[in-house]
Amino acid sequence: MTASNPDQPDRPGAAMGAVPVAPALNDTLAAARIPRKTILVDKRVVLISAISVVLAVAAAFIAQFLKALIGLVTNLSFYGHWSTAFSSPAGNHLGLWVIAIPVLGGIVVGAMARWGSAAIRGHGIPEAMEQVLLNESRIAPRITFLKPVSSAIAIGTGGPFGAEGPIIATGGALGSLIGQLLRVTATERKILLAAGAAAGMAAVFGSPVSAAILAVELLLFELRPRSLIPVALATTTAAGIRDAMVGSQAVFAMPAIATPGGGALAFYV
Repeated sequence: MTASNPDQPDRPGAAMGAVPVAPALNDTLAAARIPRKTILVDKRVVLISAISVVLAVAAAFIAQFLKALIGLVTNLSFYGHWSTAFSSPAGNHLGLWVIAIPVLGGIVVGAMARWGSAAIRGHGIPEAMEQVLLNESRIAPRITFLKPVSSAIAIGTGGPFGAEGPIIATGGALGSLIGQLLRVTATERKILLAAGAAAGMAAVFGSPVSAAILAVELLLFELRPRSLIPVALATTTAAGIRDAMVGSQAVFAMPAIATPGGGALAFYV
């Protein structure tokens, strides 16, 4: 396409009234009302979804390993016997010696944070968010091992913590590791991190929908098919493996609650 020159209107070959050649033709395209084709799901999304399913399988087994490890540390610390079954430390018979157990657990975890990796400090979710925002979703591979071990020691020796933060951090670290080993973009690595984190949560609590929503709100910062589809497939896979291994019962039992009447529902609204 040839641009017209107002200084040389009679120049041979000049195309009078042609569309001007410019670095950006946004205004021209908008005026022409040319529809733009948008591909919501492409082959890369299919590939990342397949990787997310495999990642979810690994995260589900890691989640069960974390729960068993917490039970093992609890039983060894407070009862002196080898068992991975869940038990409460409240029924111990150690007397005043029980005060030393959380102290020793804190010393061990502190040593791991000092000479292993400082990234195991904290709850787990804020640290994963930090890596997404500031480090292109890159998490050190050793976190995949150190976080569940340190968390099991902290929780099993009486620390007032839960398993949701550690398993989210561990699953996210596994997803980030896979994303660093494969040829993926920073956005795809973020999706794998979120898929691993959400799969770990779904495998512990059996809540695939809540895990997917948490990943969208805290790790993905977007609601697009390219990220929502892999995360949803990962959480569904992890929840299915949990049901096959330990059943579908709720982690925290709820008492029977009376069904509210119409007046109560109106008040809620």
